[in-house]
Amino acid sequence: MTTAPPFASPHYIAVEGPIRVGKSTLAQIISDRLHARLIADRTDNPHLAAFYSGELGAAFRAQLHFLLTRYLQLRDLALEHDPRTVVCDYLFEKDRIFAALNLSDAELKIYQQYFELFRPQLPAPDLVIYLQATPAVLRKRLRRTAAGVAGERSLSDDYLEAVAAAYDHFFFHYNVSNLLVINTSEIDFVERPGDLQALLRRLGEPVKGTQYFLPLGPV
Repeated sequence: MTTAPPFASPHYIAVEGPIRVGKSTLAQIISDRLHARLIADRTDNPHLAAFYSGELGAAFRAQLHFLLTRYLQLRDLALEHDPRTVVCDYLFEKDRIFAALNLSDAELKIYQQYFELFRPQLPAPDLVIYLQATPAVLRKRLRRTAAGVAGERSLSDDYLEAVAAAYDHFFFHYNVSNLLVINTSEIDFVERPGDLQALLRRLGEPVKGTQYFLPLGPV
């Protein structure tokens, strides 16, 4: 009788989800626990303030800045030369989610040419962790967050709903990496230690294909 090979933890993990779902916090926690290299998304985009204020053309400038910055970060991972686990608090494809929401058809056509040039040059994660939450929960977390990108609190409910729906649609069709979908609407791994421990226990188990973790939260 043959025995199954031991579980090997993924070498490259990406944490994703809509605005203020907790992806950066979870990525930091995972990287601390695994003594991993953390790749954090840049938030110093000089075009964001103009985008939030509705300046004409600012969305296109902001999106191209994000695309290039994220490409340069991930291009230099050099996974084959670094034995450490890598944890990234974004997936490169997330850039296209926001581009589709924020750009005009003409702008999106230009953007897409750059995206298709960059994407094949980047490694794919071994595991993607997708954090879900309802738009109402996202709004609540947005309001309680004192720090963050200037202008986020002014985002409309319609925009938050569109972002959450776009993420759900994207990950419903995602099959590039192993995928763990975690619904965080009823849990708070920042404020409740029990929720965090349950989540970390699940992350210590293997993920094959697409799997779901639906914690119930406090009872």
